[in-house]
Amino acid sequence: MPLGDPRGGLFEYGGEGLPESVFAVTIPVSDIERSIRFYTAVLGMELLGKEEGRAYLRREDCRIILEKSTSAGTDTRVYFGTDSPYNTRRRLSDEGVEFVSDPARTPFGVAAAFLDPDGNILRVMDRTSEFRIRLIRGNTLSRWV
Repeated sequence: MPLGDPRGGLFEYGGEGLPESVFAVTIPVSDIERSIRFYTAVLGMELLGKEEGRAYLRREDCRIILEKSTSAGTDTRVYFGTDSPYNTRRRLSDEGVEFVSDPARTPFGVAAAFLDPDGNILRVMDRTSEFRIRLIRGNTLSRWV
């Protein structure tokens, strides 16, 4: 139940208080130190700090929490924005990073996927892409929105 106006008046919410972006993601890892080296040296992230079982990294608006876990080696479903997945593929391949999918056009833009040292699948997408989906009416694809 919304609190509304404490004076009892009519009150309507606008957009305040609603999510605007993803602030951070947590990625499961088996070895914190090895993962810190990968995310800093290969992905160019800055180590902000660490504590028992966790490390905090950032590059521009991208924030990652590495967390020691027994579930490392998963498809994280994390998409990093990049200037070009083609450039990312070329650069990370030169660093010996294994790609599980080459850059390819998707309904949302060009995307590619690669593995971190634990086998977690991480994805990159052209940050200028629009998040477009196709509306489905019944069983028929209707239009892009």
